[in-house]
Amino acid sequence: WLKVPGYFFRRVARLHIPPPHRQFEAMKLQKRLAAEIKKCGRGRIWLDPNESNEISMANSRFNIRKLIKDGLIIRKAVKMHSRSRVRKNLEAKRKGRHTGIGKRRGTKEARLPSKVIWMRRQRVLRRLLRKYRQQKKIDKHLYHFFYRHAKGNMYKNKRVLVEAIHKMKAEQVKAKTLLEQSEARQEKAKLQKKKRALKKEDVLKAGGK
Repeated sequence: WLKVPGYFFRRVARLHIPPPHRQFEAMKLQKRLAAEIKKCGRGRIWLDPNESNEISMANSRFNIRKLIKDGLIIRKAVKMHSRSRVRKNLEAKRKGRHTGIGKRRGTKEARLPSKVIWMRRQRVLRRLLRKYRQQKKIDKHLYHFFYRHAKGNMYKNKRVLVEAIHKMKAEQVKAKTLLEQSEARQEKAKLQKKKRALKKEDVLKAGGK
């Protein structure tokens, strides 16, 4: 074994070896000029490490353009931030995956407030009522009746509202039919009464003669 004095190791430890990221610190000018020419940030400029001597000699825009043309200085492509994995995950979520108890953050009310559900339901029902009114399927009185009842939480969805409208219209038609029948009966009874009265008068006249 060779006997090496201790101060040798101390001197070696004091030696400063520059890290790799400081290799091109001397070429700040070249990076800045290249960034201005290529219209991008200095971070996107790539300098060929094998041609560092030639690049360090270039101190004008003309020389930098020549190096860019030769391919010694390149503008790096913008780093891609792919959303393919996000799209895949969202597609799975639409099928109901990844939405179990362990994936939920926040209470049921915080995740989908009951007020939002109420607003959506009211808008659906009111839209249907407006459409029916425009198509003359219901008149303004029925519209008002169902509008107030929808606000009073009588119909949980569109299907129930449509059924209620049909039921109400059927009842109205039935009531109208019954009224017409009743009026017809009354009219018939009046005519029969009149007929009987005339017949009675004729009998009385015949008896008087």
